[in-house]
Amino acid sequence: MDVVSDAISAVHLGHPWFQRVRASGTWCARLDAYDGAGFHVVLKGNCRLVTDGGASVSLGVGDAVLLPHGTGHVIADARLDAEVAARKAVPFEQWLGETSPRARPDRDGTEMICGRYWLDCSRMHPLMTELPEVVHLPSRVGTHLELRAAIDLLAGELDEARPGSCVALPNLLDLLLVYMIRAWMTETTSGAWPSALGDSVTAAALRAMHSHPAAPWSIDRLAAEAGVSRPTLARRFTALVGRPPMAYLTWWRVILAATLLRDTKETLAAIADRVGYGSPYALSHAFQREFGTTPGRYREVTNRRATSDASPR
Repeated sequence: MDVVSDAISAVHLGHPWFQRVRASGTWCARLDAYDGAGFHVVLKGNCRLVTDGGASVSLGVGDAVLLPHGTGHVIADARLDAEVAARKAVPFEQWLGETSPRARPDRDGTEMICGRYWLDCSRMHPLMTELPEVVHLPSRVGTHLELRAAIDLLAGELDEARPGSCVALPNLLDLLLVYMIRAWMTETTSGAWPSALGDSVTAAALRAMHSHPAAPWSIDRLAAEAGVSRPTLARRFTALVGRPPMAYLTWWRVILAATLLRDTKETLAAIADRVGYGSPYALSHAFQREFGTTPGRYREVTNRRATSDASPR
């Protein structure tokens, strides 16, 4: 696994919820904050997004926007002033009922895919936490070709009921999340994690740890993997990642254990072996230090919450 895949997999719960929306005239709807990531893709027309913090983003055809921290926001007719839209917005579910999203398309209206990804925000990877409040990816010729292709495929699946659509749509939406994060990483000039993954030494050490988390890594072995001296690895890794290599490895092993507790029925002994701990006791001790609860209790509570969060809204 690579770091980005692991960062997403560690928090991703179930299938995304989504709704195709058709709107015309003057309209505005509010989506409250929640634990997860919101997204909108404009298939036709244009609109405006206004966050609870006052940020306003204009969206046009082909634009995608990700709200990775579940920020409350308003989505509205582009002609409305941001302040007016925020004041007049009705709850999204109420607006959906009033706009009749299954109505025939309006030539001058706006069509969107609106949805959210269910995320377990209790163990976010720092790559995910440093994403900005709003990731706006405007449609521009020649940029982010895989993201554009995913949007086109989504539109095609929505335009016509086809065999296998129930499988294709949620998987395309999961791809959309990956492509939006990837696109942000190529465009940002300030993120710590894009810099870390762009540094050959740090990236090599991260790749080794994420590919084989249970291996008996040491700072010397990781330095050899990266092709540099031990002090060089320690200095560059710590400066870019924010913690020393072995401290990051310890943290990641516990986060990976939490993911396995949530997503599998493996015993604690099997999980301990998979993440590099010599015994269930050693893993349990490290787990309690990180999460403040036992692995068994964590599995029980997290599975119950995951079942609830992943249910259709």
